[in-house]
Amino acid sequence: MSQQQSTNDVSIDEIPVDIANTQSGEVNPTDIPDEIESITRGLAGEHPPTNPLVVLKAARWWYIHGKGGTDPAFQWAIEWARHLATDTPSDVDHFNAFLEYLVVVGFADEDESFRFS
Repeated sequence: MSQQQSTNDVSIDEIPVDIANTQSGEVNPTDIPDEIESITRGLAGEHPPTNPLVVLKAARWWYIHGKGGTDPAFQWAIEWARHLATDTPSDVDHFNAFLEYLVVVGFADEDESFRFS
């Protein structure tokens, strides 16, 4: 039942955490696990995930591998999870910063391509 994990690759679920590449601020799109990419793209789409645990899974990955608490993908995932948990409106500024960040990271050529995916 337990998995052998190297000291450079630790995980509490099936998504690995690359210890050597934590909070580098430099995210390479090819290093993003498929599940995290899918959740992240969903967060940018017209029908984002509605399960806060799924959203928090992506938030955790972006926090660890992105810019920590200042990572726009992390911030939007937390903001969306807060929206889901409290049914309060989400902050559009966080969303816009998230879309711009996805362009910087290399998910799209322009942020408009995500709005209705």
